[in-house]
Amino acid sequence: MRVVLDTNVLISGIFFSGLPFKILTHWRKGNFTAVISEPIILEYTRVVEEISAKFPQIDIHEILELFILNSEIVDIGDLKITECEDPDDNKFLECAIAGNCDIIVSGDKHLLKLRAYQGIEILKPRES
Repeated sequence: MRVVLDTNVLISGIFFSGLPFKILTHWRKGNFTAVISEPIILEYTRVVEEISAKFPQIDIHEILELFILNSEIVDIGDLKITECEDPDDNKFLECAIAGNCDIIVSGDKHLLKLRAYQGIEILKPRES
């Protein structure tokens, strides 16, 4: 199974126990392939930088690097999707299409509102 993790799911999975953590545990066990793109990596990195500034005692840069190194990076090329109410969320749809993914896991209301896009399910962590 090929899965795109929205930023909120990845960050929650790193910092907290609960469903996002369990999703990352399944990824670590090889139960699915995490698929990412350059725009998603940039967003992950930006959020990690913001968190690191607030909590300098926690170094999540290494965790993020491991996630990136152990995920499949796809090139979205000229693919441009404008389906989401929040344009920043379109990068997850683009990645899922370019990466031939089965699922996007997200807590984002704009993505979840779609429920599916071109055969790709968009699920909350508890539904995945």
